[in-house]
Amino acid sequence: MYRHGSEPDPRFSLANERTFLAWIRTSLALLAAGVALEGLALPLQPQLRLAAAIVLIVLGLAAPLQAWRGWARDERAMRQGRPLPSPTLAAPLTIGTTAAGLLVLAGLLLR
Repeated sequence: MYRHGSEPDPRFSLANERTFLAWIRTSLALLAAGVALEGLALPLQPQLRLAAAIVLIVLGLAAPLQAWRGWARDERAMRQGRPLPSPTLAAPLTIGTTAAGLLVLAGLLLR
């Protein structure tokens, strides 16, 4: 990657790194939420609580893939003077997080 194109402005590379770290923090939060949801045995309908926890944990495992892939794609695009690509897992993470929230809500209402 570093052999292709020209060196971008360091501010852009550092911003790209901060975005990478934000995805990592998101991953940790999703994993923690999934583990806590099941580990704390909250008063939710058990099957829905487990489903929501699994969704959150799977999303937490997918977020680092987005972090790495997004960082590499953005760095490559900056070095080659191309527009930055959009994150590929943003929509699935949004849909999955919404689904987990709806599962928790249903679990509260059906207990």
